[in-house]
Amino acid sequence: MKKSIIMMGLMLMSAGIFAQQKTDKVQLVVKKNERKVDVLVDGQPFTSYFYPSDSILKKPVLFPIRTAQGTMITRGYPFIKKAGERVDHPHHVGMWLNYESVNGFDFWNNSTAIKDRSKYGTIRHTGIEKVVGGHGKGELQVTADWIDTDGKGKTLLKEETTYIFTAKGNQRIIDRITTLTAVEPVTFADVKDGMFAIRVVRELEHPSDKPDVFVDANGIETKVDKLDNTGISGKYHGSNGVNGEEVWATRANWMNLSGKIKDEDINIVIIDHPKNVSYPTYWHARGYGLFAANPLGVNVFSKGKETLNYKLAPNQSVTFRYRTVITSGKVTDKEYDDLAKEFANQ
Repeated sequence: MKKSIIMMGLMLMSAGIFAQQKTDKVQLVVKKNERKVDVLVDGQPFTSYFYPSDSILKKPVLFPIRTAQGTMITRGYPFIKKAGERVDHPHHVGMWLNYESVNGFDFWNNSTAIKDRSKYGTIRHTGIEKVVGGHGKGELQVTADWIDTDGKGKTLLKEETTYIFTAKGNQRIIDRITTLTAVEPVTFADVKDGMFAIRVVRELEHPSDKPDVFVDANGIETKVDKLDNTGISGKYHGSNGVNGEEVWATRANWMNLSGKIKDEDINIVIIDHPKNVSYPTYWHARGYGLFAANPLGVNVFSKGKETLNYKLAPNQSVTFRYRTVITSGKVTDKEYDDLAKEFANQ
């Protein structure tokens, strides 16, 4: 009898400890000396808001990003060395938001690998305004300046960004709400490289049997080499019903990238918001791991049938809202439609 009572007590204690470990508590830890804010769920790393100096990276990013099971979904290069990863496009880091042509300055492609950066732009972190954690949800508010001439010239845009981090069982959700306010007249020319993006790990790329060369607006070529396709399982699927690499240059209100890393089924969906410019967005989603929504490159994606050339007058603002849902497990289209409706009502 006494032994049974002791055993029952141990079982209840174990259950209590397990429940405490799985409360989806979101904690944000500011590490000024390391120029980052760590986002933890139940004490385990989810992501970090990373804002290194201009000499290291030309924009703030979320890096790395993990699933609820702790699996990294963002490419490690150039900050984390991982065997078998591509080493193309060093400016593709984690999750970010920028654009290829803002008053003619290229904020997208800028990196320390570029020799002449006079026509490139830099997004410089300027402050942390709010840090809040809690049960199932945390919030981070930050500011930044979009500066031309590789960060040595004029400030073109003032940025205010709110990140909302949500943990719910096998899902991790990142909402990014970014408001850009023009300091002077600003034109976002219609180009392909933009705007809200993730660069994923090799395992979530589409299998490829040929090398590719991609050329940006400045004529710089980046060769993407053919790699071993063992364990490569990525596949795009849009709300518009289009699948695979054919999703590029199509419009859809959400886009999912599914794949498998070891035994874990992983689904990453980016959801557009009805209040965004040019909704539903065009998708700049490539098989080699670049997963991006570009609402502003209308002329490129429509093959000249439409033109946007989005403009802001001084002191005029525009807000971009994106939700990213990372699921460990399977997800149906209906579930994504419901998530999109929920996001649209916020």
